[in-house]
Amino acid sequence: MESIMIFNKDFDSKSVYVMKIFHADVSKVWNYFTESHLLDEWWAPKPWKCETKKQDFKEGGIWLYSMVGPEGERHYAQVKYGEIMEHRSFDGIASFCNEEGDVDENVSGSQWLVGFTGVEEGAKVTINIHFASEEAMKKQLEMGFEEGFTMGLSQLEEILK
Repeated sequence: MESIMIFNKDFDSKSVYVMKIFHADVSKVWNYFTESHLLDEWWAPKPWKCETKKQDFKEGGIWLYSMVGPEGERHYAQVKYGEIMEHRSFDGIASFCNEEGDVDENVSGSQWLVGFTGVEEGAKVTINIHFASEEAMKKQLEMGFEEGFTMGLSQLEEILK
């Protein structure tokens, strides 16, 4: 059964809203968003893969990872976690960075709020992403963010089956 997914772009509010329903228990879906070895399984759109360098899932902690391309090229990014409400929601600032985690100041980061709700079908995940500017949002979308992230979420859906 194909699950429901929404990907809305709102340039006026410089934000993206993603909603997807997974046919799995909320706590299991939560784990796939918060544990690096599980994130590595689905976060990158194939043929790319995600490799976590380090993760500290706590308020103020950081997840530092790279997207590894088929030719071995690497693009580093990180999420600095903000408020975490176990099995309910977490937020964080996502930024591009180097291997050491030094943030690339030329590319503005985005603020993410990820929410988890138990629904009849399983788990509803909502992701609100807020960009610093319309320019920053356009730049990220031009890099193939919508296609890549949508593909990643579909990969996660396959894993959870």
